[in-house]
Amino acid sequence: MLTDIDYMQLALEEARAAAAAGEVPIGAILVYEERIIARSGNRTIRDNDPTAHAEIVVIRGASQVLNNYRLSGAFLYVTLEPCAMCAGAMIQARIAKLIYGTDDPRGGAVSTCFEVLSHPRLNHQVAFVSGVLAEESAVLLQSFFAARR
Repeated sequence: MLTDIDYMQLALEEARAAAAAGEVPIGAILVYEERIIARSGNRTIRDNDPTAHAEIVVIRGASQVLNNYRLSGAFLYVTLEPCAMCAGAMIQARIAKLIYGTDDPRGGAVSTCFEVLSHPRLNHQVAFVSGVLAEESAVLLQSFFAARR
């Protein structure tokens, strides 16, 4: 049985692959019933799609695999705190739990800038854990942007 750290390491692999493709290095893994259903890194540049964040790509992929737009019981592992768009998609998909690496002080919608997943007026809240392999996730992002400057 894999642990949160094991799954986050796989998400980091996806983030590294995204960086190698010239994308912002964010990776995601969706786990359902202890199986990896979908995995991806950011694809916004490759797909010419501003919505192709790693989280959205794996939610779309998992929905196709499971033949259901509701992903109740699924766990989503992401290297960076999700933005408002991705947090909204998690609510719509009924993701059970989010596990993420590092906080995003410029747009994090889980606990840093906004608290979308736990807003009391929404019809679904997503449990979350932050800080899993946070340093590795942050270093990957910092290195990527430092190399681009």
